[in-house]
This record gives sequence, structure tokens and C-alpha cells, in this order.
Amino acid sequence: MNTTGKNQKVVPEAKKALNQFKYEVANEVGVKVPDGGYWGNMTSKECGTVGGYMVKKMVEAYERNLAGKQ
Repeated sequence: MNTTGKNQKVVPEAKKALNQFKYEVANEVGVKVPDGGYWGNMTSKECGTVGGYMVKKMVEAYERNLAGKQ
């Protein structure tokens, strides 16, 4: 369990793909990401919307994967 308080990736090789996924989701939900990709000036609501939708899509993909294997 990660107790250091840092958001570390379980699979570091996925960092680039997850970052791209974050921008795709932001675009889908209509959140405008500032030029340069700095998210620090965005509201908690905007970031939460993007993060929540990312999780929803990842769970959906995992469930589809499970259904296809059975």
C-alpha cells in the first residue's frame, strides 16, 4: 500500500498513455485544459469530472474484458 502520499503509477510504462487518456477524457466532457497542460489553475470540480470519468471508462473497459474472457 502506498503510504508516502505521492501518486505513483502501478505500471510506470503506462504513464504516457494515461496522460493522453486524461486529455481525451477532458475533451469528451468539455473541460478546457490550458495551453502548456498545467492543471494547477483548474477548479476541483473540473479535475474531479475528468478523473471520475476516467475511472468510469477504465472500469467499463475492464468489465468488457472480463465478459469477453468468460
